[in-house]
Amino acid sequence: MSNSESNHPLVTKSADSIMPAQEVVLILMVILSLAGIVITDFSPDDAFMYWLSMIFIFGILAMAAGWSQAREKGHVSGYLLKELLIVQSLHWFGSLAAVLCVFAFMQSGRMNSETTGLMVLLILAMATYLDGIRIGWRYSLAGLYLGTTAVVANYIREFMPVLMILAIVVIAFSIYWEKRRLARIRQDGG
Repeated sequence: MSNSESNHPLVTKSADSIMPAQEVVLILMVILSLAGIVITDFSPDDAFMYWLSMIFIFGILAMAAGWSQAREKGHVSGYLLKELLIVQSLHWFGSLAAVLCVFAFMQSGRMNSETTGLMVLLILAMATYLDGIRIGWRYSLAGLYLGTTAVVANYIREFMPVLMILAIVVIAFSIYWEKRRLARIRQDGG
C-alpha cells in the first residue's frame, strides 16, 4: 500500500481486504430489509416487532460506524465524538419514539398490522437515510433502499423478485463505487 493510501482515513490497513466494514454493513442492512419484507408479507402481526428491533440494530450499526470514524479522524462531518454520540442518540431515540407512536395507533385500532409494519419500515428508512448524510453515503443508500422496498411492497403484488433485483443492483453499485474510489486513491498516490 502506498503512503497516501495508508494515510487515507477510509482505506483499510489490509491490502487483502476486499470489502470495508461499511460495505459489509450495507449488505447486512439490505438482507435484513429483505427478511423484514418477507415477514411483513407473510406475518403482518410479527412485522411490527421485527421492524422495531431493526430500529435498534440499524441505530447501533450506524452509531458504531460514526463513532469509529470520529475516533479515527477526530470528527465526522464536523461533529466531535462526544457531539456525535449526543446527536446520533437523539436521532435514533427520536425514531424509536415515532415507531412507538405508530404502535399506539395500531393498538387503538386506527392502523392494521400490515400498515403498521410498512410505516415502521418508512421511519427506519428515513432514520437510516438521514444518519447516512452524517456518517456515510452507504447508510443513505440503505435508507433509500428501505423506502423503496416499502413503496414496491405496497404497489406490486409479486414484489420479492423486484426487491431481490434491486438489492443486487444496490450492492453491485456500492462495490463498484468503492473499487472506483480506491483506484482513484491509488492513482493519486502512485
